[in-house]
Amino acid sequence: MPRLRKAGTGDSPAATLRQAWERLHGRAAPAALSPDFLQRDIAYRLQADQHGGLSPKARRSLADLASGDPARVPQPRSLTPRIKAGSTLLREWHGRTYAVLALEEGFEMAGQRFASLSEVARQITGAHWSGPRFFGLRRGGTAVGARPVCRQAEDARDS
Repeated sequence: MPRLRKAGTGDSPAATLRQAWERLHGRAAPAALSPDFLQRDIAYRLQADQHGGLSPKARRSLADLASGDPARVPQPRSLTPRIKAGSTLLREWHGRTYAVLALEEGFEMAGQRFASLSEVARQITGAHWSGPRFFGLRRGGTAVGARPVCRQAEDARDS
């Protein structure tokens, strides 16, 4: 960011920031804005002037969010894909393969029912894991050498 303070002036850094903000916005900076916020806003404005601001799509998205109208706010997508009942998750861990059956409500492994994949992962490893990550359903997470597999029950019978 270019230096906003001129050498030799008696202005404080906060006063210099307020003057720069006023030049960029065409009005006085609200008194409640901290020098840190002023500096960040000035930096954003200078970048937007030089490289372009937000795209029209981004502006519309922000306006929709700011409106507070639930119909205009996009619903968050699930980070974990929904596992269909009857699917079998296979996970190799320390040389042993574990088979987990997805149920309508929860999961089953070796005849024992679990409410979540995280509970299954804890049972297998003895440590807290994100279940979807442990079973390879979410990026960024299986241990080196682990091979998670998910397949439908029909596929499992054909193999």
